[in-house]
Amino acid sequence: MKLKFFMAALLAGATLGVVAAQAQELKYPKGEGAFSWDALQAFADAHTDLAGQTLSIWGPWREGGDQEQFLTVLAYFEEATGVDVQYASSENYEQQAQIDAAAGSSANITILPQPGLLANMASQGYLVPLGEEMAARVEAEHAAGSSFVDLGTYAGADGAEAFYAVPYKSDLKSLVWYSPDNFADAGYEVPQSYEALKALTEQMVADGNTPWCIGLGSGGATGWPATDWVEDIMLRMYPAEDYDAWVSNELKFNDPKVVAAIEEFGWFAKNEAHVAGGTAAVGTTDFRESPLGLFSVPPACFMHHQASFIPSFFPEGTVLGEDADFFYFPASTEADLGNPVLGAGTLATITRDTPAAQAFIDFLLNPISNEIWMAQSGFLSTLKAANVETYGNDTLRGEGEILLNATTFRFDASDLMPGAIGAGSFWTGMVDFVGSKSAQQVGDEIQASWDAIQ
Repeated sequence: MKLKFFMAALLAGATLGVVAAQAQELKYPKGEGAFSWDALQAFADAHTDLAGQTLSIWGPWREGGDQEQFLTVLAYFEEATGVDVQYASSENYEQQAQIDAAAGSSANITILPQPGLLANMASQGYLVPLGEEMAARVEAEHAAGSSFVDLGTYAGADGAEAFYAVPYKSDLKSLVWYSPDNFADAGYEVPQSYEALKALTEQMVADGNTPWCIGLGSGGATGWPATDWVEDIMLRMYPAEDYDAWVSNELKFNDPKVVAAIEEFGWFAKNEAHVAGGTAAVGTTDFRESPLGLFSVPPACFMHHQASFIPSFFPEGTVLGEDADFFYFPASTEADLGNPVLGAGTLATITRDTPAAQAFIDFLLNPISNEIWMAQSGFLSTLKAANVETYGNDTLRGEGEILLNATTFRFDASDLMPGAIGAGSFWTGMVDFVGSKSAQQVGDEIQASWDAIQ
């Protein structure tokens, strides 16, 4: 079957990187550091009957840092179980996952960052239900666990809902980046509520400063940064149930609630005094260049709303925690909705069932499967048992703690909506909004585009 899996992918024209985890030495010697070695040993003791079995994994991580770091994690699974793991990916890994599933040649484990795609695969009978016990474990063992259970629950081929996918590796979007020195020089403090954030924005303007840098430019994807703003605002104005209804088109884009959230984004982005370069610059400034205003002298802006990846575009030599830092895009105390977090991430599911596949899902809930990657870079965990002391730096640790404190986690809405909306009219609508159109006009037009594809 393993040969059939790889041959199917090759015949489909994928560019594969097939790699064996067993070639990896253990990145961190067992018994050293703050890793959960006892939990790893308990896992090994519970899976003594797997030696000599094989496990194929298909995922999104290709040549480079993420793939290499994932392989370091797989090495511990192999060492604990004696299973031979083969990992593969391709440039078009999402499409290839569907091709392999339709051909009956899926990997044992499929890991994808698109819950909507997994839901579609479940509806066609391509995923293996993980059971109520696993769902209960995810709910109990992950921060905002019920959110992740919902994220991995889909209707199967028979129409009945079941739990299919566990979270692994999260990304964080609910962040505001700033310069601690600039804040200190101006006497500003990090706001602890959404209301305080708006008050700080107004205070900066009163002091003659520009609060925000906002840039929506991204080539053919121009507009997407504004969708993150609107999504974060939706979670701060309304219950998560409204957010879910919006994602599924039960709550329409031109509903007063959604229109109000778009208008709230306009409070920040369509006020000439609130944004560097004025409103005209919002739609034309590239998102990669937008945060640079934090570092100019004098600063062109004091705050920038963007996900955890944005330091990649900070000036060379920027020291995180010193030259730049972040704070949680704060929740509303008036709305009293807890600590919602907007993010993304990957979900792991079984697409060809074997005892080794079941063991691997179990392994992803073992803290060691998170900690080994946490100690390197680019990995954030919502697993409560994972030791935050293993994070490779203070920035990752701080971001991880925001996730652990989340009472609600919601996946990026535009990634869950149909592509024509989430990666189409929603993007362009936000550009139109910061241009000249009203929130109501934009809501009506996006909803009309959604109605057209029903």
